[in-house]
Amino acid sequence: MKFIHTADLHIGKIVCEHSMLDEQRHILARILEAVDSEKPDAVLIAGDVYDKPVPSAEAVAVLDDFLVELAARKVRTFVLSGNHDSAERIAFGGRLMEKSGVHVSLVYDGKFAPVTLSDGEGEVDVWMLPFVRPVNVRACLAGDDERDAVKDYTSAVKAAIAQMHFTPGRRNVLIAHQFVTGAERSESEENVGGLDNVDATVFAAFDYVALGHIHKPQNVLKGDDGTVRARYSGTPLKYSLSEAVHKKSLTVVELGASANAVDVAGDLFAGKAFADGGMRAALQIREIPLVPLHDVREIRGTFAEIVSPEFRNAQVAAGNKLDDFVYVKLTDENDVPDAAQKLRGIYPNLMMLAYDNERTRNQADVGIAEAVDEKKPMELFGEFFEGRNGRAMNAEETEFVQDLINGIWGDNG
Repeated sequence: MKFIHTADLHIGKIVCEHSMLDEQRHILARILEAVDSEKPDAVLIAGDVYDKPVPSAEAVAVLDDFLVELAARKVRTFVLSGNHDSAERIAFGGRLMEKSGVHVSLVYDGKFAPVTLSDGEGEVDVWMLPFVRPVNVRACLAGDDERDAVKDYTSAVKAAIAQMHFTPGRRNVLIAHQFVTGAERSESEENVGGLDNVDATVFAAFDYVALGHIHKPQNVLKGDDGTVRARYSGTPLKYSLSEAVHKKSLTVVELGASANAVDVAGDLFAGKAFADGGMRAALQIREIPLVPLHDVREIRGTFAEIVSPEFRNAQVAAGNKLDDFVYVKLTDENDVPDAAQKLRGIYPNLMMLAYDNERTRNQADVGIAEAVDEKKPMELFGEFFEGRNGRAMNAEETEFVQDLINGIWGDNG
């Protein structure tokens, strides 16, 4: 069975005050071309379909056009809600869309029903786990002991997966939107101080896990035989300068015959993970490169160098376009009057202008370089409060902030 896996479309995103809708229309058209060429059994969209919980009318229209085109091709499509999406808005109209082969994730309620697909090798159950926080999972558990066991994102996702009851002999594919420990982040992703980490072993019961949330394509879980079992497809477009070096692509997943054709007793069919990955179906993964309408890159040099005909000709000769999304770093020691306006005459999609010289380096706050990702929200807010007020929070203030954090992240602050 063949899948095309993508994620993090972020339809409606604005980068440096520049709407990305035209870029997104272009790249969605390239995805449709890949669907026409590959003829997959299903397309998996692993969350962050929109960039905002309440998307613009234009963003909704772009997604609507894309789903209509996929439905017209008779390809099954799975649309998962991510942390940028409103789960309720993604779920709206789901029962109607199912009739056209478009399956959208429901608002998380602790209950799961897979969509079963068939090929010459048998049946494949496709499961959808929308983005969840520990507080969401605890609210759907019946017993106090079960709720108490959910202390972080790993235990929350593990508890959610335990509610997925596998059918013996079937292959199982999961679509999820979480941050797996060890994955490499980019600047354009949300972060909660490292608290949202999920250990990859919670996904070990599945033949393949189509992940979203991280913008760089990467593998995060392999079985004993070295076969990739969980992967981030990455975004189809570059959404920050930190992604300039990324090679954006679609992931093509070809799932072979099941290694679990004989009933196996134990945790696998209870929906629980093996630490060693267990037996899994044959699997092959490859990438289809995606070429954007405009690339993202950095230009560095003095103002005179960057605007010179020689510099421009060298860029074109190297295959770069002058209308790419460029982030300019000027090395002039003195600010250039109206530099941004002058640069836009040559580079119309100038995204950001900054200086890198002795003055700016001396102004840099070296204290910012601490490992923020490893700190909990309570620590980060405490440092912020003390920096603003010149004193630490008192007991009453600490309790108030802790209650707020618990309400958002569920006792993980």
